Amino acid sequence: MFSPAQCDEIIRYAKAGGVQEAGLVKGRQNDKIRTARIAWLDEDGDAGWVFSQVMATVSAANRSHFKFALTEFAEKVQIAVYDAADGSHFDWHSDIGAGHCAEKRKLTLVAQLSDPLTYEGGRLEMNSTGRVETAAVCWGDATLFPSFTPHRVTPVASGTRCSLTTWVHGPAFL
Repeated sequence: MFSPAQCDEIIRYAKAGGVQEAGLVKGRQNDKIRTARIAWLDEDGDAGWVFSQVMATVSAANRSHFKFALTEFAEKVQIAVYDAADGSHFDWHSDIGAGHCAEKRKLTLVAQLSDPLTYEGGRLEMNSTGRVETAAVCWGDATLFPSFTPHRVTPVASGTRCSLTTWVHGPAFL
């Protein structure tokens, strides 16, 4: 979805905007569940092209694979920084739940922003069938999955993993 140079540029945008400790729903903190730092990208300004690329990718993939009723991107794009120095990880969870935006999440997109040769661990794993599957780790590639799919990011053992996550919204699942 992104070239290595574009990935580096997205990481620069995130760092320039400042990173903060990642939390859970409603800002709760629980280091046993999630340890990472995050930044948010606005769709306006220099990062506008990121949104355009994400929207085109999601639209094509949804038509081909999911056929979900999608209406909007109601949340900013999140850049996550998982660092081995603090054992960064995100335990099993789904992205759909209570709350104005979370209840309408239909698809989750996670893009690999870091060169996979620069870190170990930090794998995106999903479990939609009762069997854990690991997402491909190709620099600039993205994984798109239903937001109700249980997934996690395993602890980073060395180096730093950066990823882009966004959610696509539509009428709530019944």
